[in-house]
Amino acid sequence: MRECPLRTTVVGSYPFPGWLEFACQNLEKFGSADLNELREDAVIVAIHDQAAAGLDVITDGEQTRVDFNLSFYGFLEGIEIETKPARRFGPPAHDQRGKHTVSGELLAPRGLGAVEEFERLKRLAPRGPTLKASLPGPYTLSGRLIPNDDYKDRYALTEALLPLVRVELESLVNAGCHEITVDEPSMSCYAHRADPKRLVNIFNRTVDSIAGRCRLSTHLCFGNYKGRAVGLRRYAPMFPAFLDMRVDEIHLEMASREFAEIELIRQIAEKKDVAVGIIDVKSYYIETVEEVAARVRLCLQQAPPECLSFAPDCGLSQTARWAARLKLKNMVEGVKVVRQEMKL
Repeated sequence: MRECPLRTTVVGSYPFPGWLEFACQNLEKFGSADLNELREDAVIVAIHDQAAAGLDVITDGEQTRVDFNLSFYGFLEGIEIETKPARRFGPPAHDQRGKHTVSGELLAPRGLGAVEEFERLKRLAPRGPTLKASLPGPYTLSGRLIPNDDYKDRYALTEALLPLVRVELESLVNAGCHEITVDEPSMSCYAHRADPKRLVNIFNRTVDSIAGRCRLSTHLCFGNYKGRAVGLRRYAPMFPAFLDMRVDEIHLEMASREFAEIELIRQIAEKKDVAVGIIDVKSYYIETVEEVAARVRLCLQQAPPECLSFAPDCGLSQTARWAARLKLKNMVEGVKVVRQEMKL
């Protein structure tokens, strides 16, 4: 990254095209070849929009997943998938996603699917942008499982999932993935009521075998399902403990919080690089190029350019595609304005 100061990047997800949403409601009408074509075409769309915006780092848009993490439960053995969440009506929110019953030993004999996603991205992406994979961490994945006599609490479930995630991360690196985000939003959502050092220990054991073998980052946010937060929207409970995470870069949600706690950028930059969320994915206001440039300059008051990259606050899956395209385009153009000012 230090060869490319003020990088533009994304967290991972991108909105599904409307036709893909429709197709997913009618999957029984498609054959296996049709479904493969659907997947490939959706990834091509996500790649196109990101490349057209001019991003330095792109992903596959997580087009073959349900949300950023829900489809991973389909790869697990030892659970019974819940199809009817406790609350089905009323305002859309996190409690409308079901929790799954653990019925046996938690295993992932087929892996978690991220390697197949990355191989597809490699095959379809143009030359130029850095290719990144994002994978949810074990603490976040444990949140949709119900403890039982064998796994008595969330931490026990996390410990069972940790080696499964670690193996998938190792497989990604072995497949040639040079940039990975381990996404643990549950850690940032619940750090105010958990032991942050314990969370850091979980994270570091998850990534221990790949740290130093790729560019590793983590994304700290407060939830974005249906464009809604779920956690206490303050970073203070996480720091300084989270500075001990074994990552090269920490991503912060800043735009939707009006850059509250911006001083954290300076604190993190003393030890790591910082990816700053300067686009609000929860709002349909389209940030102008000039506003983006002003936000970049604001961040430069806290850290040098070689330590900074810029991204949306969170994944874009909950933002309409027309808005996501405009937001990414203006984000890249705004960063470019400052690069030109600084002759970078």
